[in-house]
Amino acid sequence: MNNLEQRWAQWVLRNRLLVILLSIVAIALLANGTSKLVFDTSYRAFFSEDNPELMAFERIENTYVKDDNIMLVVAPRDGNVFTRETLAAIEYLTNAAWQTPYSNRVDSITNYQFTEAEYDDLVVRDMVKNAMDLDDAGLAEARRNVLNEPALVGRLVSRQGHVAGVNITEQLSPEQRTHAAEEIMAFVAGVTEDFNAHYDDIDLYITGMVPMDNAFFENAVHDTSVLFPIALGLMVVCLALMAGGFFGTLTTVLVMMMSIAAAMGAGGHLGFPLTGSSTGVPIIILTVAVANSVHVLVTFAHGMHEGLDKFEAMTESLRVNLQPVMLASVTTAIGFLTMNFSDVPPFQHMGTQVAIGVLLSFLLTVSFLPAVMTLLPIRTHKTEGDDYRLMSKLADFVIARHKTLLVVMSAVVIAAVANLPRNEINDIFLHYFDESLTFRQHSDFMVDNLTGIDFINFSADSGESGGISNPDFLADVQRFAEWLEAQPETTHVDTFTHVMKRLNKNMHGDDEDYYRLPQERELAAQYLLLYEMSLPYGLDLNNQVNVDKSQTKITATTAVMSSQEMIDFNTRALAWAHANLPAFENVHSAGVSLMFAYIGQRNNYSMIIGTAIALLLISGVIMIALRSVRIGMVSLLPNLAPAAVAFGLWGIFVGEVGLSLSVVAGMTFGIVVDDSVHFLSKYLRARRENGLDPVEAVRYAFRTVGRALSVTTLVLVLGFSVVATSNFAINSDMGLMTTIIIALALVTVFLMLPPLLMRIERTGGMD
Repeated sequence: MNNLEQRWAQWVLRNRLLVILLSIVAIALLANGTSKLVFDTSYRAFFSEDNPELMAFERIENTYVKDDNIMLVVAPRDGNVFTRETLAAIEYLTNAAWQTPYSNRVDSITNYQFTEAEYDDLVVRDMVKNAMDLDDAGLAEARRNVLNEPALVGRLVSRQGHVAGVNITEQLSPEQRTHAAEEIMAFVAGVTEDFNAHYDDIDLYITGMVPMDNAFFENAVHDTSVLFPIALGLMVVCLALMAGGFFGTLTTVLVMMMSIAAAMGAGGHLGFPLTGSSTGVPIIILTVAVANSVHVLVTFAHGMHEGLDKFEAMTESLRVNLQPVMLASVTTAIGFLTMNFSDVPPFQHMGTQVAIGVLLSFLLTVSFLPAVMTLLPIRTHKTEGDDYRLMSKLADFVIARHKTLLVVMSAVVIAAVANLPRNEINDIFLHYFDESLTFRQHSDFMVDNLTGIDFINFSADSGESGGISNPDFLADVQRFAEWLEAQPETTHVDTFTHVMKRLNKNMHGDDEDYYRLPQERELAAQYLLLYEMSLPYGLDLNNQVNVDKSQTKITATTAVMSSQEMIDFNTRALAWAHANLPAFENVHSAGVSLMFAYIGQRNNYSMIIGTAIALLLISGVIMIALRSVRIGMVSLLPNLAPAAVAFGLWGIFVGEVGLSLSVVAGMTFGIVVDDSVHFLSKYLRARRENGLDPVEAVRYAFRTVGRALSVTTLVLVLGFSVVATSNFAINSDMGLMTTIIIALALVTVFLMLPPLLMRIERTGGMD
């Protein structure tokens, strides 16, 4: 292998200008794909087209109307919605909301279609009209009517009457979602500004599915425009102080930026969209590319300090680093490619793009970087003494206490593994967004004061056209709604049986004794027809009833729940319906939070398979590359220990593993093995080439690669720590856990791997 490495180094240095030219052309061709990148920050980007929960969700949306919405929460500071001024403000907001781009429905307590009997006629009118002209009796009547309407209380008005909502329903096609949220929110911002100018004693909160899409977008922009420059700055400072000097830093920055541009461009060529998770791709590539360059630069600098000229020093650096850097890059790429086992497309795209960036950074590190560095005017100077005293002292410490360290480190790993079961596969959808974000703050206010943000739609099929008027079917719908209302998780249940009961009362002279479902099918059908003919445009029953009147939707709005609680609630509801409702032969459910709950659960199981495959592949690659099954097996324990300890600590202090952490084990395994690969390659070089015994080989490995491993770990920790500051939990949790694992990896390689090597080499020779 050494001859091959030397030949590669000599070829690169003889053809420096050609290498630089080919590198620039290849990167430019790949980077051209960035022009094809488009933002898709909709929550639907997290689901593949064949995702079963998304398909069920779209089936319900296609049957009724879409659930994309904006909820404007009106909170008068005097705590009373039922004043002339506040009701007039809601009227104003309702009328303005109709102009929202892509809107097809607006619901509020003022335009809710109230029905009452007038002699033998049915009167259908707005619940509140011309609020400023109402006298005290009119205000009292409005309050009574609104708070007695089950379709409104807990959905568009609080039970105390201190907060109300205006709900805008949006009709968005998949193609429109990529740009509609920004356009819609810009319009809503204008409406909000006008509203605040007219009603300065009323606070307005904005939440819903469309604002959530916009929050994804704003987070992506923030992470790209703020976190990436911070990460780049940290990398540059770290390099300048610890590894490459001015020219080394400059060249490494070029390698980083070229790798990032090419990887992002490759994503464009492959048709990957930019999502909230995509913002982590440049930072991860930036971090890993630095780690590759550091090993070459540190050895290069060491050679020059020993008196070699820059060509000799670079040749030696490539000779000793080509194999371990290649091996580390390949294993890192394999780790990230296992993210393709994920059920979440953004994770698949992230894994593929980072893998491409890592492999490109390797190629540039062993070609472009040496070619450029040896062209630059770097002065050669010889230094006396050992520049690696700290590593030598650490090696002496580990060698002297290797038995104790092996026992202590093993005990720590065992204790951590014992706490792994404390982690539960769980998530809270709303908590993906940090409390510092406006969307999260407004959503929390709505949840605390008005209604929930999570919901499940249950679609019941009567099996025949017009079947929703069947008294038996209506009775089952009512029973199901009552069961849902009785559940502790439920904050509101919306069902068209509320309308049918009210119509039955109206058609019997508003006699409260008739506030019940019609008992005759023909009568129910006539009531429904009469009511629908009286409804204004945009306020029909299509949000609850399908076109041929064969199906109806029951919507259960819930309190904030974890993913497991959401799944349990949905399973319990469907089981009860199938067991107790004869007319519900075909009922299915769907909802945004339910989609995220199921994909989080499914993603965890699929990533277990991906991580296992990564373990097998990476272990096999290490054994083949190091030409030692024994050493490859020894490396498994320190490679697996960091993730085991990290997740054990997570189980103690947090206890919930959600969507973001499901990919971390496989992703980080490829990064973690970099440390052991570099340490083992130097150890084996000392054993095979220099004929050193295990103790001296360990000392040699510490002296030759310890500093580089420390620098690369610091770089990786800094890079992923920046990701951990994201306001988006999927990115921040991933960054935090990866940071912990990478830091632990250096500890295990320094304190666990050498004692293991000394132990195994004492009981058996090299194989």
